[in-house]
Amino acid sequence: MPSAETTAPAKSGPARALETLGLTTPIALALHLPLRYEDETQLTPLAQARPGDTLQIEAVVQDARVEFRPRRQLVVRLADDEGEALVLRFVNFYPSHQKTLQPGARIRARGELRGGFFGREMVHPQFKAVQPDTPLAAELTPVYPSTAALPQAYLRKAVASGLQRANLAEVLPAGVVPAGLPPLREALLFLHHPPPHTALATLEDHSHPAWQRLKFEELLAQQLAQAQSRRERARLAAPLLATRAGGLHERLLAALPFQLTGAQQRVAREIAADLALGRPMHRLLQGDVGAGKTVVAALAAAVAIDAGWQCALMAPTEILAEQHFAKLVQWLQPLGVQVAWLTGSQRGKARARAVAAVASGEAALAVGTHAVIQGDVQFARLGLAVVDEQHRFGVAQRLALRRKLQLPGDRQLEPHLLMMSATPIPRTLAMTYFADLEVSTIDELPPGRTPIVTKLIADNRRDELIARIRDEVAQGKQVYWVCPLIEAAEETGEAPAQPARGKPMAELRNATETHAQLSAALSGVEVGLIHGRLKAADKAAVMARFKAGELAVLVATTVIEVGVDVPNASLMVVEHAERFGLAQLHQLRGRVGRGEVASVCVLMYSSPLSDSGKQRLRAMAETHDGFEIARRDLEIRGPGEFMGARQSGDALLRFADLADDAPLLAQARRQATWLLDHHPQAAQSHVTRWLGHQLDYLKA
Repeated sequence: MPSAETTAPAKSGPARALETLGLTTPIALALHLPLRYEDETQLTPLAQARPGDTLQIEAVVQDARVEFRPRRQLVVRLADDEGEALVLRFVNFYPSHQKTLQPGARIRARGELRGGFFGREMVHPQFKAVQPDTPLAAELTPVYPSTAALPQAYLRKAVASGLQRANLAEVLPAGVVPAGLPPLREALLFLHHPPPHTALATLEDHSHPAWQRLKFEELLAQQLAQAQSRRERARLAAPLLATRAGGLHERLLAALPFQLTGAQQRVAREIAADLALGRPMHRLLQGDVGAGKTVVAALAAAVAIDAGWQCALMAPTEILAEQHFAKLVQWLQPLGVQVAWLTGSQRGKARARAVAAVASGEAALAVGTHAVIQGDVQFARLGLAVVDEQHRFGVAQRLALRRKLQLPGDRQLEPHLLMMSATPIPRTLAMTYFADLEVSTIDELPPGRTPIVTKLIADNRRDELIARIRDEVAQGKQVYWVCPLIEAAEETGEAPAQPARGKPMAELRNATETHAQLSAALSGVEVGLIHGRLKAADKAAVMARFKAGELAVLVATTVIEVGVDVPNASLMVVEHAERFGLAQLHQLRGRVGRGEVASVCVLMYSSPLSDSGKQRLRAMAETHDGFEIARRDLEIRGPGEFMGARQSGDALLRFADLADDAPLLAQARRQATWLLDHHPQAAQSHVTRWLGHQLDYLKA
């Protein structure tokens, strides 16, 4: 048996719940702010109360009994000192309720007053037994974010203890905090225990100076962390990758069957300039769907390869990686560049050959999925890594990539990193989550792209839509039909997890059912089916048939969200469009309009729509501008989900709101630079207090 000295005491339910919420240190408890407040500082006589008011009353129990009509419930009749009557009604109750609510007991109850058929009542109010001389609360009562296993009373005591023990001393020099904002300790004490008559609206909308202090502190810590990261990287060395006359870069440009747009030329020059500096490039290349980011990445790879180094390109899905691979082979292989293919589905000799070619340096370019960073893949001389749709990788994968980017032959050098995204980043988001990045933007589409008409239709017009598809196919055009699920009542991870309001999962149309329905309705038309559960070879075969025009209609899940390029496809149908995020809808719409034929994207929705669903569909109908869509997406979802920050388990901004706090962000950005230059120790203390273990996530 283990000794008492080696056996840790079992934690109680509430203690375990505190740990689950991350409330394990005094500062974490001090920064666990209330969701709302309850006013227990005053009593309202029942004679003055009005139905609809939320109030606190004090009265004596006259009668308490369990009744069974229309269902089992505890009904408690009270009377206050003036004889005014009130009923408390509990549908869910415990023996402790009945013990406290005995006839003759004086209680205080707080809840919403209702005017019922049998008189005034409160349903499931909060209550406690009191004496006639029990004093009222002196402050508003905080209600904290919690779980079922963590009662508010327990959490309030834990937070109060954390506030007493936390080191809340000022670490910032005078003049850094904006004028008019209180000290940190004073701000936190106020937010946890506001005095009576505080304007609740200023607490709820976070405009109170105490809230502003918390927001500024958080934004300053985030800006400091990003600025530190940028400065640390500037001290590192990277391969010098300079273009040369007559080199691979120039030969690739000459061999391309099209002219680069002005925007492509500009960002290619920005990237080439970074590669020639001798310090690690850390650049985000953003451009709308179809803007031509792959060829810019190919030009960057050509610079690295021509200088004697290798390049790796990693994409989140096999379909997207395969699209990149096909284009890069087409452009670079005729120029003598060997391109290796690495994915998780590879097995046996094919994988062994690819891994060996990368390790020996024979393959100058490796393209694939996360398999590119697996343990058995070693590069001879990795000089440049390109990551497409980097926000779609989990934080752990992004951190693994950063650690993988170490040169085995020379630990003094670090490869260059180019990240690409078809989800444009709003300016305020770029100033926070991407403050340590240089950003290049392709803000011009290649010529020849036709505008896409976006239509919203209800799902009761499904038959009309199928008739439209029949007409499109008869004209030799091709059609996508995207569904959120593979099979009924089954989650796939390929679409947002929440079902449409009022639509259980089992009722949502699914890809296999839709494939069968369209196959039957479109007799003589080849209808294909593709989804994430198919083996890689089967997916590739279906896509090859669709590209070749052998399949007129392709039913798919969001596996075709990015990377698929079929110029003859002129109609995109997204079923249950209300279930998809704005970025997904914009990506899916970008699968059509890639040729010269007029294209339409139909967003088919089910009623009733949630408010956010209405906002998303309205945004899609009103604009095709990826930057405007990204801005609206940020407004609807907030930065955490927009950036995939939920994958880290932590929201990187808990208090600040990028839509409302741009002035505070600008101040924090300025002060961060000044602090690092003049008070580096204070800057480090501030970052450690606020971010701690999240620093790796910020750098990922």
